[in-house]
Parts: sequence; C-alpha cells; structure tokens
Amino acid sequence: MKVERITLTHVRIPLVEPFRISSGEISEKDGIVVALYGDGVVGYGESSPMSGSFYSEETPESAWDCLVNELIPQVLKTRPASLERVNDLTAQIVGNQFAKAGIESAFWDLEAQQRNEPLWKTLGGKRTQVESGLAVGIFPTISKLLSAIERYLMEGYRRVKIKIQPGWDIEPLLAVRGEFGRIPLMVDANCAYRQSDLDHLQALDDFELMMIEQPLPKPDLEGHAKLQAMMKTPICLDESAKDATAVRKAIEMRSCSIINIKIQRVGGLKNAVEMHDICRAAGVPVWAGTMPELGIGSAQSVHLATLENFGFPTDVESSLRWFVDDVIYPFIEVRNGVIEIPEGVGNCYRVDGRKMQKYKVREESFR
Repeated sequence: MKVERITLTHVRIPLVEPFRISSGEISEKDGIVVALYGDGVVGYGESSPMSGSFYSEETPESAWDCLVNELIPQVLKTRPASLERVNDLTAQIVGNQFAKAGIESAFWDLEAQQRNEPLWKTLGGKRTQVESGLAVGIFPTISKLLSAIERYLMEGYRRVKIKIQPGWDIEPLLAVRGEFGRIPLMVDANCAYRQSDLDHLQALDDFELMMIEQPLPKPDLEGHAKLQAMMKTPICLDESAKDATAVRKAIEMRSCSIINIKIQRVGGLKNAVEMHDICRAAGVPVWAGTMPELGIGSAQSVHLATLENFGFPTDVESSLRWFVDDVIYPFIEVRNGVIEIPEGVGNCYRVDGRKMQKYKVREESFR
C-alpha cells in the first residue's frame, strides 16, 4: 500500500431542491475527495460533513484542516503498509470522524484495487445488489411533501422515510398513510424530541411504521430505552451509535431494536464493519444511512450494505435524486428499487476529472 502522493479536492454541488431536517436546511452539498496515488493505482475516499452545524460539529472546513494538518502528515510520515496500520493511525486523532472516513475509505479502495476485486468483496459482502429507500425532508406544506413522495416513488424505492419534528409528525403521517396506504414507511427525528415527549411519540405506534429513527438526543440512551419499552414500533439509533462502545451500551440497555450505520459518522469502513459484527452477534439488524454523500461516499455505503446483517433498504438513492450532477461515472441509479453495483474493482465507479474541476472549491497536493 505504498502511497506516493495525496490530493484533496473540495467540491460543492447544488442540490436539486433544498433539504430540510429538524436542525436546519441546506441547498448545496460539500464533499472533500481524497485521492491516494501509489504503485500506478489511485484510491478514492470522501470526507462529507454538511456545512455549518446541520448534522454534526464537523464542517467541510474543520475536516479539511484535520486532513491537511494532522492526518495527511501522519500518513506521509509513517507510510502505513496495511489497513490495520491506517486505523491505528486514525485512532490517535481525537474526534474528526468525517476526516478519518475520507482518508481511511480511500485506503480501502486502494487495497481492493490492489487485490483486483470489488470493495464489497474486500469488506466481506455477499451480493452485488442493494435495496434503496426514499428519504424526504421537511416541506413547507403537506401537499408539497405528498408531491415529492409521489414523484420519486415512480423509481420504485422500497420504502419511504420522512423527517419529523415537534409540530410536524402526526399530520404529515396521517396524510402520507391516507395518500399512499400501507407502503413501507419510517420516520427520522434527528434528535428533535425530549423525554417529556414520550407519551406523544407513543402515538406513532398507530401508523405501523418500520421504525422511528433517533427521536431523542444523542446521549440519551436511557430515554430511548424507556421509549422502546413503551412502544411496539422499533426504535433505531443513528446519531447515538457513534462507535462500537456506544453500540454495545445501547444494546445492553435495550435502547433500540435497529442501528443505522453511517461510514462518515463512525470514522471509516473498519469501524462500520465492526459495528455491523457486534449487532449481528446480538441479533440486532442494521442498515446503511447517508449524509447524503456525493458519488464516492454513496458508492462505498452501497458496498458496505452488501454485508449480511444489513436488513433494510439503504438511504443511498440515485445520484440525480439529490444533486444536479455528480463526480462519478456511471451515476448511481435505482432501478425497480435496487442499486446494482457495476462490475469492476475497488469502488467500481470512476471519478470524472472534468466534473471535479467544474465544482472545485479548492485543491491541494502532498508528497
């Protein structure tokens, strides 16, 4: 895994429509593409935090700074020869999970290419197809929410996820059930509720949901355990499932029935696989969430979702569902609710240099 050069390219691509959740709204997507050059091969990863404080404390700017000032100097100094050594290196950096995911996942792509196999096989996956689910944000009106769902359901998505928050939950769910009947449906609150809302949240049992994702704040495993004990609907942890330790504790406390694993949130593919294995051993199903990422990060989430304990459709959708363009080819496409991983090695999607330059915010190379 000899690395001769590393290039960072910060790109910014407009969204098809603004995306709103309980903590804010964005209209553009930032991504930092990490390229590792070595032995005639280029491995690509993506560091993909949202701008501002939309989802986490990390931002594109903080991830860039961590990559430039900490991670890349350490990689070039120590020249890690294996994925294990790469993760030993990233473990020494406090926080900065999105930055770690960018460089660590690039090493996975490099490793898979050098093995001459697709990333899913290197990860231990067993299939080349992954089911895809539709996710929609919070809209100004119920009618706009219903129109968005109807428009995208024509692509055959295998389930629908809507965002909720206090004041935007019962009414939109009544409307969605009234319009679309018994479609597979789930909700995501992004930590918008508190323990004082438990009785209100219990009313969501009436809607026969697949799951309620992250209703309470990240640290509140006790509150999630109380809510899960009150409800027949499975509780899914997202933001709370920050690492293997948190997942073990959540399972022990019975804070959830399902775990959402995001490569970016957990600091890379090794950590994601470890969390998958912990949940599999405990009989807790998982699924692959997204930020959403651009094409590189999305493709890696699809590869991850080929592992056997991923039991629900991923949030990865068609490239042009979220973005006006993408930096990979072919684009990720959902056909009849399924993403088929193309033949190839590594990520199995190529990076389009012209698109990288078109949407470039800044770029820097290191040796």
